[in-house]
Amino acid sequence: MATVKKIPTRLCIGCQEQHPKRELVRIVKSPEGEFSVDITGKKAGRGAYVCRNRECFDKAVKEHRFEKSFKCSIDQTIFAELEKQLFE
Repeated sequence: MATVKKIPTRLCIGCQEQHPKRELVRIVKSPEGEFSVDITGKKAGRGAYVCRNRECFDKAVKEHRFEKSFKCSIDQTIFAELEKQLFE
């Protein structure tokens, strides 16, 4: 009998819905304090997941959900850089 493989799910901090991990993008704060987009999902550091659409990203920024996830204040220039990495 074949076993059914469990698909990991994560919560999008924008829409607050559970999605399969592969459908989301991980934003990482490295141990050095740098923020980046983690396409592979394997970079070291604290991560927060967001859907691959601009609406979820904008909602997470507007409602300060990145700050809550990373437990620190984040400058708007960092959000602009992350947005550029995600959508361009």
